[in-house]
Amino acid sequence: MRKLISITMAATLLTASVSFTSCESVKNTNKTQRGAAIGVAGGALIGGILGNNLGKGGNGALGAVLGGVIGGATGGIIGNKMDKQARAIEQTVPGAQVERVGEGIKLVLGENSVNFATNKATLTQKAKDNLDKLATVFKQEPDTYISIYGYTDNTGREEYNLSLSKQRAASVKQYLMEQGVAGNRMITEGMGIADPIASNDTESGRAQNRRVEFGIRASEKMIQDAQNQAGAH
Repeated sequence: MRKLISITMAATLLTASVSFTSCESVKNTNKTQRGAAIGVAGGALIGGILGNNLGKGGNGALGAVLGGVIGGATGGIIGNKMDKQARAIEQTVPGAQVERVGEGIKLVLGENSVNFATNKATLTQKAKDNLDKLATVFKQEPDTYISIYGYTDNTGREEYNLSLSKQRAASVKQYLMEQGVAGNRMITEGMGIADPIASNDTESGRAQNRRVEFGIRASEKMIQDAQNQAGAH
């Protein structure tokens, strides 16, 4: 079974700067404890800074996930929900690369999971089968927002690749909607050749860069419900 990667953020607000630290004791805490630690250290501010910076520089799903760290007991409750959903995705969708980041999830589906007809935005049957599984998980936790990013390799004209990536992200959204995932939960963006995760100098590297990324984060309803739950304790 693939190892689920957890990224833990601990922060300290200084006079005019934010610093990030990590230690073994933090790694050994559970998500609720980490969420509380983030809240004490000013997680909301850090999340805004990270989200803005990553968003400006691309980074697709990662920027979306880090755009609104909440922290405190509320963040811990949301983190527990995201832990559960991340495990469900990893266990259900073949080839899924699942990464827990802050209070959200970054999900990468490469060509081995979601692929398209050559130079088209048409989903293959294999892609549909895997998106069926992903839709089932998404419907089990309806109070999340989902950002979908399409990527290509650098073969061909950059403008063409950008257009194709937009169409492919839209095709994924459309198919998920057909499987019952609410359309108002999802936004799409084509990233084209941006943010390669492997070298475009080899076929294997280009294959890795042809991918779909998802940024999964809490909706306002999930945040409000978590706030209410935290206040009741």
